[in-house]
Amino acid sequence: MRALIRCIPLAALSVACSPGAPEAPDPAALDPIAREYVVLALSMGHHDPAYVDAYYGPDSLKAVADADSLPVAAIRAAADSLIAILGDTVPAYTDTLVQMRHRYLRTQLGSMVARARMLAGETLSFDEEAKALYDAEPPHLSDAHFDSLLAVLDTLVPGAGPLAARYQAFRGRVEIPPALVDTVFKTAIAACRARTLAHIALPASERFDLEYVTGTSWNAYNWYQGNDHSLIQVNLDFPIAVDRAIDLACHEGYPGHHVYNASLEEALVKGRGWVEVSVYPLFSPQSLIAEGSANYGIEMAFPGAARTAFERDSLFPLAGLDPALAEQNAAVRDVMTALNYARNEVARRYLDGVVDSAGAVAAMERYWLQAPDAAAKTLRFIQQYRSYVINYNLGRDMVAAWVERQGGEDPDARWRAFATLLASPRLPGDLGGP
Repeated sequence: MRALIRCIPLAALSVACSPGAPEAPDPAALDPIAREYVVLALSMGHHDPAYVDAYYGPDSLKAVADADSLPVAAIRAAADSLIAILGDTVPAYTDTLVQMRHRYLRTQLGSMVARARMLAGETLSFDEEAKALYDAEPPHLSDAHFDSLLAVLDTLVPGAGPLAARYQAFRGRVEIPPALVDTVFKTAIAACRARTLAHIALPASERFDLEYVTGTSWNAYNWYQGNDHSLIQVNLDFPIAVDRAIDLACHEGYPGHHVYNASLEEALVKGRGWVEVSVYPLFSPQSLIAEGSANYGIEMAFPGAARTAFERDSLFPLAGLDPALAEQNAAVRDVMTALNYARNEVARRYLDGVVDSAGAVAAMERYWLQAPDAAAKTLRFIQQYRSYVINYNLGRDMVAAWVERQGGEDPDARWRAFATLLASPRLPGDLGGP
């Protein structure tokens, strides 16, 4: 490992001075840094089982990581060395995508150093951790902000009794019967795929397998296998509302995680030979793009009233539910999407020691209207994944703002911008704010 660092040609990353015109930096000089980055990421996976979300790169690099068995301190030192080689500025590459690659490697390595610090016992505040791991600064929202959203929701779910009980009762009316979950999900997946294929060309070999599981802290997960193939698992521990079918089909599949990973593989791993993209460190800035694009992908596939119409006309009847509830359910969903930021605030207060476990569960019951068992599940997710929660809401809003700035009001232009994002090594710092 140390020999590999020493043999990286530092001069090749800088503009060479000569009596004539300056020479452009050599893009190939990033290749050994990329291989080292992959080995270090795989080495981190030996200490943090959740760190490597996917790897489909060369077996030889995994063999190096397995043989080296680097301790966390050595991984951090090696990552710091690579950051020093990359430097503080991006050289004047003629290819914009190579400029992004340089920033990508440096930013991902910086996040790796932060995660290594955490594994070594260093404590970061919620905001410090979010910035260090995900290259983003989550907003601070007051209780008054969430109370105003709850007031809106109160008008959408009328009746007697506490709002949380009324909300849960309403959601119970739109739950998919367990025997129909698979049928409804597969129908939603087919619709999401068709709408995505109308705008994004996917490899002929792309596919994913669908499994149902229990006993996890997450609702669903995409495990990318490489070669345009994903395994998608859906957690059946809790009842599934009918609109979650579109949420999960788009988020995990089309045009979400499955399309994102396949697009990166085709454009950058197969297309350019950039091995660093073949490893996906979960606790890294890439996750904000991954989760943000997956959540915004729902709106890309089903903009505006199109989603409500599809749910009303297809999914509600298929699930044996009253289609007349579709409009009300959509209005409720919009408010709950905004209330998703409450999970950030609960995570911040819990991880910063402002509230204990009981306080965190109570806050989720109040501001996300969760039943006690669901709130406890959310806390388990926060305990396991910590500041990762920002990637779902802040990530979604940052991706949305970037795509809409690029594409304007033209739906086709937005799809082109979205497809460009999915097939490039862009990171949060490239997007700007929401």
